[in-house]
Amino acid sequence: MHDLKTIREAPDAFDRGLARRSVAPAADRLIQLDRDRRAVQTELQSLQSERNEASRLIGQRKAKGESADDLVSRVGLIKDRMTELDAQDRALGETLDAHLAALPNLPADEVPDGADEHGNVEIRRWGEPRVLDFTPKQHFDLGEKLGLMDFGRAAKIAGARFTVLSGALARLERALGAFMLDQQTQQFGYTEVSPPLLVNDQAVFGTGQLPKFAEDLFRTTDGRWLIPTAEVSLTNLVADEILDEAALPLRLTAFTPCFRSEAGSAGRDTRGMIRQHQFSKVELVSIAHPDQAVEEHERMTNAAETVLQRLGLPYRVMLLCAGDMGFTARKTYDLEVWLPGQGAYREISSCSHCGDFQARRMKARFRSAGAKGTRFVHTLNGSGLAVGRTLVAVLENYQQADGSILVPEVLRPYLGGLEVIRG
Repeated sequence: MHDLKTIREAPDAFDRGLARRSVAPAADRLIQLDRDRRAVQTELQSLQSERNEASRLIGQRKAKGESADDLVSRVGLIKDRMTELDAQDRALGETLDAHLAALPNLPADEVPDGADEHGNVEIRRWGEPRVLDFTPKQHFDLGEKLGLMDFGRAAKIAGARFTVLSGALARLERALGAFMLDQQTQQFGYTEVSPPLLVNDQAVFGTGQLPKFAEDLFRTTDGRWLIPTAEVSLTNLVADEILDEAALPLRLTAFTPCFRSEAGSAGRDTRGMIRQHQFSKVELVSIAHPDQAVEEHERMTNAAETVLQRLGLPYRVMLLCAGDMGFTARKTYDLEVWLPGQGAYREISSCSHCGDFQARRMKARFRSAGAKGTRFVHTLNGSGLAVGRTLVAVLENYQQADGSILVPEVLRPYLGGLEVIRG
């Protein structure tokens, strides 16, 4: 959500920010709605004062035994007008809020211009892809040949974009999640949380999925939403709260199933585990002081990178352009892991700094010691990492000519010492 005061003070800058995200100018419309609402509220306050004064005079006249019919009639007219104005105030407020809620966050100055992924900028690379003396297979071919990855049976019981993992691959998925949690809690100081997987409307609005992206989510018959990422649950833990400045930053992590409808992705990654309706992810969330948030963003990205480094998976870091960022982000780094089977880098984590955009929607604030007023926190979120896609990367990067999979050394303790996965 955007700050109306900032829009009023710098409407041209606001519209330039929207233009970088291919959104039409909105400042004039927002300012006019705000001006109309303020005029209504001013008239309401004036009428309230007039009604109070008339009521006072009515009491005086009645105390003297004098007629007050004219004042009583005037108070009736004032009440009728105030009822009309109350309705106008609510309608203007709802319209203004709806306009604001539909607008994305503005990109940070250092974010490059661009309409889509072609405008993203590579920041750095880590690791060298293995040179294989055989033609690498994609993860679904490897998994099916091992007899441990079954898309047909998943489709039978749930439909497309689901997978059944069994045996060593099911165990590998669990091991990856546990390894990531240990890294984030023990090395980077995140607090592990086991949050709800079902959330209400306000929670999904707070992190920006509603109202614009409802079609990307799954909704239950009682009106709750399955989380598309634990970002929703973790970030909303501070909704409607005033935190002590000394408590910042809060660093939270969770290993959860996630659920997405994948609306608009027809024909993309239809085979395999890259794009599914249900997947597991270790999420990272930071609730930070505004002055610490830029540094916290770099720290979070490093926390995600460290997982890939310890797994020995080559990757690159991309700074997303304005047109490719998520709705709530002001700056995003994507980590893209090398997949030999595809011969390409694919996204495995997004780490985003959202500024106070989500905090305004959630009413999440902090108070400095000795200060009377409050300020909005800054929120950050990232994948540390997407577990399913990490499993894909391990299969493809650690495959051997016979179709077996070497287990990365750091994962072997989580798999009882298993060194090679065979069919």
